[in-house]
Amino acid sequence: MSDQSTEFLYKYLNNASPTGFESTGQQIWLDYIKPYIEEQIIDVYGTAVGVIGPGQDYKVVIEAHSDEISWFVNYISDDGYIHVRRNGGSDAAIAPSMRVNLHTAKGVVKGVFGWPAIHVRDVAKDQVPKVHELFIDVGAAKKEEVFEMGIHVGTVATFADGLDELNDKYYLGRALDNRMGGYMIAEVARMLHENNVKLPFTLYVVNAVQEEIGLRGAEMISRRLKPDLAICTDVTHDTQSPMYNKKEQGDLKSGGGPVICYGPAVQNNLRDLLIRVADEKKIPFQRQAVSRSTGTDTDSFAYSAEGIASALISLPLKYMHTTVEMVHKEDVKNVIQLMYDVLLSLKGDEDFRYIK
Repeated sequence: MSDQSTEFLYKYLNNASPTGFESTGQQIWLDYIKPYIEEQIIDVYGTAVGVIGPGQDYKVVIEAHSDEISWFVNYISDDGYIHVRRNGGSDAAIAPSMRVNLHTAKGVVKGVFGWPAIHVRDVAKDQVPKVHELFIDVGAAKKEEVFEMGIHVGTVATFADGLDELNDKYYLGRALDNRMGGYMIAEVARMLHENNVKLPFTLYVVNAVQEEIGLRGAEMISRRLKPDLAICTDVTHDTQSPMYNKKEQGDLKSGGGPVICYGPAVQNNLRDLLIRVADEKKIPFQRQAVSRSTGTDTDSFAYSAEGIASALISLPLKYMHTTVEMVHKEDVKNVIQLMYDVLLSLKGDEDFRYIK
């Protein structure tokens, strides 16, 4: 990894990009890929697209999503405590004692998710807190002090933890779901540029918004771009740690390679192409089966308009939607390499229909 790539990774991952408020992260991402693309598209809700080889008949998407889970201020009590509601799949179980940043027009205000001491709780009846029981303390003694800080109902709060590394093997932090995907597709664009690759199709490098609340950004941009095929990347669960049931959730391992998904939204012929390329290039990979949907932006592309041939390459991740999400460095490298090699394998006239 080059120094420039590493600098981008840390800057991008450490920036807050809550669902619906992704613009600062999108700007960081666009600034990085600008030398590697010829055009850019930005829609009204903030999905960002780098275009390589514009104007060609055949159109291909590689895609990730840019948003992270967060909290909305929902109520401020007279004595200055802030109560919240979810923005995306935020986990109430991990919130107590976490540090948070509240993003206001005046700048970031620091706070903490307070929690009563163990001494005053009935430990025998300890339960996971409900969202309405959570509260943020910003050091205010009354509601007016909170308002003076620029905090109001609708202010967004994100966990304060940043990117780190663990034992030279893992990246560790919050929001690896799925800004690590944004990093990976940006690296594919960089490799194409630095290797002087001229693709026989137009490539859209798509960093979509609002995935965490229903795949909304991908839904919007898929209708606009109308590509011939889409290769999406997101995270999936590493199931090796305690409390996972492999019979229910599959047998997936960080360090085992990219995960190729099987399911109704995944176009089988495109998926088989991914597997052939992985085999030919000796890229390790794992398989995952899903039920009705992948739960990723793949679904939005697959079911957009007349339907788009779509496939999913997932990055195994530990402890999803926590502040200690973990991904293996080798998996990151291999997802990037697989996407790159798949693009090089395309001739720009593929017809993936089952019946012709």
